[in-house]
This record gives sequence, structure tokens and C-alpha cells, in this order.
Amino acid sequence: MKLRSFCQIILFIMLYSSSTFVTSQDSCSSKLQQLQLPIPFDTSSLLCSSVWPAHSFILRYAKASSDVWSFIFSFPLDPKAYAAIGFSKDGSMVGSSAIVGWMPSPGAGGMKYYYLGGKSKDEVIKDRSDLYIMNASFVPATGSLGYLIFQLKTTQPSSNLIFAIGPNGQFPDYPSYDLPKHIDQTSVTIDYSKGGSTRKNSNLNLRRSHGVLNIMGWSILMIIGSIIARYFKERDPMWFYLHASIQAFGFLAGIIGVLCGLLLARNLQVTHHKNVAFLIIILGFLQVLAIILRPGRESKIRKYWNWYHHNVGRILIIFAILNTFYGLHLGGEGSKWFLAYGVTIAILVIVFVFLEIRMRIIARRETKLSPQSVEIPY
Repeated sequence: MKLRSFCQIILFIMLYSSSTFVTSQDSCSSKLQQLQLPIPFDTSSLLCSSVWPAHSFILRYAKASSDVWSFIFSFPLDPKAYAAIGFSKDGSMVGSSAIVGWMPSPGAGGMKYYYLGGKSKDEVIKDRSDLYIMNASFVPATGSLGYLIFQLKTTQPSSNLIFAIGPNGQFPDYPSYDLPKHIDQTSVTIDYSKGGSTRKNSNLNLRRSHGVLNIMGWSILMIIGSIIARYFKERDPMWFYLHASIQAFGFLAGIIGVLCGLLLARNLQVTHHKNVAFLIIILGFLQVLAIILRPGRESKIRKYWNWYHHNVGRILIIFAILNTFYGLHLGGEGSKWFLAYGVTIAILVIVFVFLEIRMRIIARRETKLSPQSVEIPY
């Protein structure tokens, strides 16, 4: 297999992976005719705001009378996670009242109210709210969208709203209906007169940067660099410079990804994931040290250096793959992220197996043609 063909395979992997993250979305230009149940209030004058584009959260609202406001909150069901909207006095989660909707499977949706008295499990109280909520229902639309429909009896709802999304596959279950800790949240200030909104905070971009940099750095690029070093040595010295460059980029991306993770870890309990990340960094620095102390090809200790360099790299890649899957689980990412990463790793493994078999077949042929043994690259 030529090096150019190998690079084309990797390009295909990346394009396939990126194409798996497409989800069904609502927008302010979409119409509400797709709802299967009638809406208990007039929707012709609803204002619309894209309150959280990262998760495709859309909020529609209007003043129905002097003391009644109507709301329709839509969110994608593809992540298989609950979505929540909360009304806060000061923009913080504590002290706010939230409405939560979820649908783990078709026809099995749920909706509950919660009072967020604090950040501990016991302080999140179900079926309690400071809001006077009327005509509330959770309506799944045709496709992959869910709608929380409700009205508030108030002369002016709070302009400080909070939104949250739960971990993948975890829902408020019967009979306790305990609310699992969200994986991402944001604060939004709504201008009810104009339909605009201003977001205050969200760690989604940081979390995604952490994941993508670590995936590309510690596992994908490291695997590609290792494959080049093992199977393309006939293209000397190009293989060495390509191998070294790819591993260097992978190491740099991985370090930046870990730094992003340390920023996230300040508010999360991810001890095991963080400890494995530190182990991977140590293994990475051992590889850098190996390059600095690399003996010449004719040196008697070269074979021991080879054993050390190759096996430390293999251990690093194994831990990186395992920690990536664990990180996707902790982050509550949907099945599409697991599938994309799993397919990418599977294709790289298939490429490795194919090249390994090819190399050994060539080695056997050369052994038969020559009385001297042919050494397979370590």
C-alpha cells in the first residue's frame, strides 16, 4: 500500500466521522404544524429566540393576557437526554424553578417541575415550583424534536433563564424522578419585548475542544504515526520525518486537550479520567525523552531502545483509546460520538492488520528466495 493511498484512507475516516454529527433541528423559521396535538393557546403572535444554538434549543413566547404568558420550548431528542428550562431571579441555578422534559423512547416521554434549592441531590425537589404553571404538556413532534408547552400566570416572567441538558441515556426515572446532574448548562437573558437573548455562560465549546484535541492527538494521530513508522520504512528518510512530525503534532494537540480538561475538572468529579490522562502525559514525555536519547543504529543498546520506545508508545495508545471511550461516557455524549470514534479506531485497526499481514507475506517470500533470514521491523 502506497503512502498516498494510506493518507486518502485517513481523509475518508475524518470525513465520515464529521458526517455523523448531524441532528434534527428546529429553527425560528420553522412552523409548528408538525406538532401532533393541538396547542391550548394562540401561537400566531409568538416571538422566537435561538437561546442555545450549540444544542439547538429554541424558545417561543408571547404575552397572552395581562397576567398570562405563553411558552413553547423545543429541543432535539437525538441526544437521548433530558432538556430543562428554568426561571431564575438572578441568573443562577440555585433558587430557580425548572421545567424538565425527556423521551427515552417513542411514546415514553415525561415532564416534571423541580425547585432547584441547591446543587446537592436532596436540594433538587420534584413537583415543586415558585411558578404558577398552566396548560403544561410535553409534545413529541414527528421526527426528532420535543416541545415543552406551558403558560405562566404572571404579569412579567423573569428575564433570567437557565437551560440545561442531561447526560446521555439518563432520565428522571419512576418512582423517585431524581434529576441526574446536567452535563452542560447556560444562562440567558431574554428581552421579551424584542425577542432577543444574550447567553452568559456554557462550557460546551471547552468540553468539545477537550474531546476533539485528545481524540485527534493521543489516539488517532499517534496510531497513524506508528503505522507509518512500522510499515513504510522503505521510504527512508521520508518515513522518519513524517512519523516524527505526526507524533509531535499529536503530542502538542494532546497536551492542549489535557489543559482544556483541567479547566473543566474544576467543576466536575472526574478523578479516574484525570488520573489516566496524567499517566498518558507521562508516557508521552517518556517518548519525547526517548527521541532525545536515541542511540545510533550501530549501537549495542539500540535493540533495548527499540523495545522501550515501541512498547511505551503501544501502552500510551491503549490507555488513550480506553480513556477516550470513558471520557465520552462521562461527558454524556450521544451514540453518534461513540459510533464515529469507534468506527475510526476500527478502520485504523483494519489498516494495521492488513499492512501487518502484507509485511509478513513479503518477508516470507524474501526468506524463501534468500538463505539468510529476513528481519521483520520491530
